[in-house]
Amino acid sequence: MNTEIKTLGQLKASGYTPKSIQQELADNLRARIKSGAPTFEGLLGYEHTVIPDVERALLSGHSINLLGLRGQAKTRLARKMTGLLDEWVPVVEGSEINDDPMSPISFQAKALIAEHGDDTPVAWLHRDDRFFEKLATPDVTVADLIGDVDPIKAANLKLSYADERVIHFGMIPRAHRCIFVLNELPDLQARIQVALFGILQEKEIQIRGFKLRLPIEAQFVFTANPEDYTNRGSIVTPLKDRIGSQILTHYPHSLTVAKAITQQEVKPREADQNIHIPELARDILEQIGFEARRSEYIDAKSGVSARMSITAFENLISTAERRMLINAQDKTTLRMSDFLGIIAAINGKVELVYEGEQEGAEQISLHLINQSVKTLFPKYFPEIKKLERKDAEGPYDRLLGWFYSDNDLFLEDGLPEDVYQDTLRSVPRLEDLVDEFQSDCAPEDKYFMMEFLLWGLEVHKKLNKYRTLEGFQFKDGLGNLFVEM
Repeated sequence: MNTEIKTLGQLKASGYTPKSIQQELADNLRARIKSGAPTFEGLLGYEHTVIPDVERALLSGHSINLLGLRGQAKTRLARKMTGLLDEWVPVVEGSEINDDPMSPISFQAKALIAEHGDDTPVAWLHRDDRFFEKLATPDVTVADLIGDVDPIKAANLKLSYADERVIHFGMIPRAHRCIFVLNELPDLQARIQVALFGILQEKEIQIRGFKLRLPIEAQFVFTANPEDYTNRGSIVTPLKDRIGSQILTHYPHSLTVAKAITQQEVKPREADQNIHIPELARDILEQIGFEARRSEYIDAKSGVSARMSITAFENLISTAERRMLINAQDKTTLRMSDFLGIIAAINGKVELVYEGEQEGAEQISLHLINQSVKTLFPKYFPEIKKLERKDAEGPYDRLLGWFYSDNDLFLEDGLPEDVYQDTLRSVPRLEDLVDEFQSDCAPEDKYFMMEFLLWGLEVHKKLNKYRTLEGFQFKDGLGNLFVEM
């Protein structure tokens, strides 16, 4: 549209035709799909699941309930819908509820047009300003969402409370011709949910017992967490019946998608250029989230947010950066021991069940790291089976034999790069195993892979790993000695 238009008469002459926000979203979505352009950019992993469901709902003109656990990009998906709106839409200048000049609904706008006719001033509203969001909390009132009688306005204008001119509109009327997102819908008190019935179905509002016909055209998007249905509240059945489409969201289905999401969300820093990140380190980090979601120590109903991987990755990089600064070095590479730095990021992102609480949050976080190593180990080195023939020689026997001969390896957390590399190379056969089974391993990844091999042997109970205040010690345990005997 031509934003130079300033009056209702000019708007009429331009051929402008009013349309509802549902029509607007559907028309623009049709054009987007026909052009082959992505509907919602940046929502990785939803291309064949959630996004097609949302597209169908918008084409149908439905209100939407996005149902999923925390950290599944529900609010982000709703925010992305603004990209399907027209860039500019005309409004009656001064209107509280974004009245369309060609189809006004408020008393104020109708009176203004009746008085000024084609000279009624027109303003323009950008699509970025057509997004309203409210978190449903127990203290939210009908006045907040719908509106209330303003006694001061009634007194000044000498009007009855039944006159619509004394109404102070709430958020939903002010979201007329906009996208309105109500997050965590089950947290909203049932009596407040009931107040939404009329808006969704009959296009009318009731304030203080007075009914007002107000055909508000907002695109409603609700979000809800399945956990809320039992722990904190529920969505009343008649309201669910009035919501057009309920769409289930989900966590990433693969490591590849999870890594892409984390890489997209982590803000780049200047120090990152000096820290080499092996691809295996990224895999381990994302695998932690997958392990957490199926761990017996963690409440599956609560979910494990994708934000955990993002904050954990930031902590992982900061751990390496801190070591680099302490040693006054210009460059460094991530190490397995750096994963201890992400425990603080994991602790606050998972809800432990009783057994997990007994173990302790820090122990569970370390357990998740170890489980990730155990899961990924067979992709890089020969699988370690629980039952092995006693007379069969395994690929790790010579390496383990060195530890069985009363030798141990201590890796201090803050070792400079050259000392760290020399310490790993001092273990016979360790580098040879990496060269043998990971022959295409990049030179800069080799030492991470060597340390990963040691962690893998420990999680398979071939070695013991002890944590001290300064670092990790790898040595043969009593259990291995008894086996040898």
